[in-house]
Amino acid sequence: MSIILGIDPGSRKCGYGLIKAQGSRLQYIASGIIRVEKLEFPDRLNTIFKTIGELIAEFQPDQAAIEEVFVGKSGVSALKLGHARGAAMVACTNAGLPVFEYAARRVKLAVVGTGNADKTQVQHMIKNLLKLTE
Repeated sequence: MSIILGIDPGSRKCGYGLIKAQGSRLQYIASGIIRVEKLEFPDRLNTIFKTIGELIAEFQPDQAAIEEVFVGKSGVSALKLGHARGAAMVACTNAGLPVFEYAARRVKLAVVGTGNADKTQVQHMIKNLLKLTE
């Protein structure tokens, strides 16, 4: 049995989820959003780092999975996303967790069956896979 911390990094909102995986059986543990949009940028990174560290201390995951950085229309946005990813990754590696990086398209393909799935489709499938009510 393994506990996995999944991180959807962002410089304004950083999502996370924790599951227990035993073979193909998955069990929901916790999820949430680290909201940092009202903070100055250095404080955002610090809050992401500290909160991920607190989640690791509380739930004791065995590994972490994080979305790979992608470059959209704005180079500045990509750089900020990279900083947020870095803060989360350092929190994980600082706690001794192995960190695995996945492309968003690859995750969508595995969960929904298409790499072009939208957030609503992914949420629906996660809800079904983890037998959640919401």
